[in-house]
Amino acid sequence: MQELGNAINDSLSESDRIAEAIGEIKRAGYDVFLVLEATIGFNRRDENGEEEDDEQREVSDEPKRGFEAAGKIKFTTQDHRFLRALKIAVDDEK
Repeated sequence: MQELGNAINDSLSESDRIAEAIGEIKRAGYDVFLVLEATIGFNRRDENGEEEDDEQREVSDEPKRGFEAAGKIKFTTQDHRFLRALKIAVDDEK
């Protein structure tokens, strides 16, 4: 999986087309932040090359961990505008 991630990262960083598009944005006076998310799924095959049935997979009895906040976040005015545009309410602590 790590090798696949490295290969994807290398192909993006070496892309002349991506570099050109980022260059045009920078020349227009903007800073560029590129964040991509990939979801990669895979299933182990049995000796016959077929995927395992759902009934054969092990199921963990451990509860899923919930999200835990590690600290406070300061939102800028632009952050608030963006969240409001997405209809997400943010409670301000005064």
